[in-house]
Amino acid sequence: MTPRLLLPVAVALLAGVPALPAAANDFPTQERVLYVQECLQQHPGNSYEMISKCSCALDALATELSYDDYTTLHTATLAQRIAGDRGAALRENPSVGKEVKRLREIQARANKHCFIDTAAK
Repeated sequence: MTPRLLLPVAVALLAGVPALPAAANDFPTQERVLYVQECLQQHPGNSYEMISKCSCALDALATELSYDDYTTLHTATLAQRIAGDRGAALRENPSVGKEVKRLREIQARANKHCFIDTAAK
């Protein structure tokens, strides 16, 4: 087949391929930035390297969780930090504890995947 014919054939083939879902791309840009900034605070070091690693970790996390699920889990994590009786009620709630544990496990896998040393904290 001549090179001039390859382009139309390739275009025709690609036109029949259904669009893939944007699985890990439902996180808004602002949330991505906040996640990376928090990661950088937790893991100081070479900023360029850590920006890459923290971005990688969010991408890995986003393959396991939708943004809505992440928001629910992250909110549960933050809610447990509330001081006093309100925080105690959340810290003692088993279902909230399960949500927090789930997010921590997913983040640990993402950190390991992206070579973020969590022992250096």
